[in-house]
Amino acid sequence: MSRLAVMSLPRHFAEWQSRVDARMAELLPSEDLPAPALSQSMAYSALAPGKRVRPLLCMASALAVGGDPDAALDGACSLEFLHVFSLIHDDLPAIDNDDLRRGRPTNHKVYGEGMAILAGDALFALALKVALTSHAEPAIAHHAGLCLAECAEVLVRGEVLDVLSEGENPDLALVQEIHAMKTGALLGCACEMGGRLGGANEAQAASLRAYGQHLGLAFQIADDVLNETGNEEQLGKASGSDRARGKQTYVAVMGVDGARAAAEREISAALAALDDMPGETDTLRTFARYVIDRQH
Repeated sequence: MSRLAVMSLPRHFAEWQSRVDARMAELLPSEDLPAPALSQSMAYSALAPGKRVRPLLCMASALAVGGDPDAALDGACSLEFLHVFSLIHDDLPAIDNDDLRRGRPTNHKVYGEGMAILAGDALFALALKVALTSHAEPAIAHHAGLCLAECAEVLVRGEVLDVLSEGENPDLALVQEIHAMKTGALLGCACEMGGRLGGANEAQAASLRAYGQHLGLAFQIADDVLNETGNEEQLGKASGSDRARGKQTYVAVMGVDGARAAAEREISAALAALDDMPGETDTLRTFARYVIDRQH
């Protein structure tokens, strides 16, 4: 999958993406471990070309409270490790059975199902370790680690609902619950963590979490629309796969036009949550528009 479009987002995002990629490479285990296949499998998915949405939101949230985006760099990497863990496991035959991810064969297609499971497990452990050591102030690092751990718990519960509801009649309340627990929770965590690492107070952290949760729902709605209307080149995976599996999606419930209108409502709510931020919020505001205007 391609990088974020230069014309769509602030120029410094490309620089931030490069810093995130470089730092993730430093944090990943080296290949001279007793089991090099594990480190290779972890790096294959973690360092695959991608938009780095969650790390960028984390760093932009530090900026929104007047902090230094680099103060959130390790936290940003921990979020990407958690995200990649979830992708590796989601792609397995027992869950979504996907062959492509980010335009490349999925992890289990390259390294086998057993190694893919272990790589996902190891990335989750690494994510927690990095979050818990992401700030020199122990209390702030503790908040980052707790945010990540709580997010992971909610994320798994959302995935359980997603798996169990496949093939059922489309239901709006269920769709909203699933995605609030998946994309909404992860983007909410990314923004809250970035804010805390940047020096946010409790009210600011709560507002950033709200921004991320609404943005996450809009992001998921846009994904549902793209899965229905996009092609394999745009998506980096097969199009129409959600419909083929009978998954609960916004498009299945309200159609493409209704889903797009719902995404606009979520973006409006996300932007309203930024009104009292003391720092630069243009980056987060621009990102919100990108979420529903993107083509991949």
